[in-house]
Amino acid sequence: MTRGIIVRNTTVLILLLLVLSIVHVQMGEVSVSFTDAWNSIFSLDTTNPTQIVFRELRLPRTSIALLAGAGLSIAGLLMQTFFNNPLAGPSILGISAGSSLFVALAIMTGFTLFSSSFGIISAAVFGAFIYSLFLLIFSRFVRSNVSLLIIGIMLGSFTNAIIQVIESMSDVNALKAFTIWGFGSLQQVSFDQLPAIFLCFSGALGLLLFLIKPLNTYVLGEERAAQLGISVVRVKILVILCVAIFTGLITAYCGPIAFIGLAVPNMVKMRYKTSNHWHLISASALFGALVLLVCDILLLQLETVIALPLNSITSLFGAPVVIWILLKNRLHATN
Repeated sequence: MTRGIIVRNTTVLILLLLVLSIVHVQMGEVSVSFTDAWNSIFSLDTTNPTQIVFRELRLPRTSIALLAGAGLSIAGLLMQTFFNNPLAGPSILGISAGSSLFVALAIMTGFTLFSSSFGIISAAVFGAFIYSLFLLIFSRFVRSNVSLLIIGIMLGSFTNAIIQVIESMSDVNALKAFTIWGFGSLQQVSFDQLPAIFLCFSGALGLLLFLIKPLNTYVLGEERAAQLGISVVRVKILVILCVAIFTGLITAYCGPIAFIGLAVPNMVKMRYKTSNHWHLISASALFGALVLLVCDILLLQLETVIALPLNSITSLFGAPVVIWILLKNRLHATN
């Protein structure tokens, strides 16, 4: 794809994202003016209910939707390139399950180390990191993409079984809190938490700057990348760390969100037809944020009729895409 087409596609994504962000942040019975929105951030009037609604509900929800969609999509793209597997993703390969396991320990076992909000974030990131390492180890012994995919699914199933054991022994209130968290939601973030989230997210983006060139080379294969002077061990550590931060951070605050990290990078690669990861990462972040915004807008529209968890909407979007990818790869293999 020519540079002009890439720039045009990216510009369209940015414009759509801006429009949908405004639509999303204004959804609700209360209309918020630009002045109230500005003042709610920089000079909050605690007697003004409109400013409070915008600051504590609207802005955090829109912000975390953008970050979650972007972060999961980038994590999925990194995994697909790293494992050379279009079906790699945080939810499919069990990384989200790893975060969920450690969050379950944080919420339902009462470990003092994980009792604070920061402790839950640390638990989610640590769980994602450990499970990423497991997959890295398995990938050294399993050459087949399908086998690695099955291992990831089995790892996720095994982890979910452990979580069920923990649930059976947990307090009723803790079990309820974990169950609600597990549905996936963009409503669990407060305005005061946004700076820390932005800081962690920005740190992961900073690490990505060291991965653009190696990932472009990694497309040729690990051995070829090593021959071209790429430090394979360093790349592996950075990829695992980035995936762990993105997945753990988002899972901690939003719960496990299915299919975004799997479906979005594949759709971007099919559209952009380039191996330049600067373009792929940018487009995946923008399109992932756009998709999650659309899913949450649908969720908000349906609230008056039926209360649905976020995962149900993202699964309705992502599952058909996964089936399409499997069929497409199968047809290519037979031809």
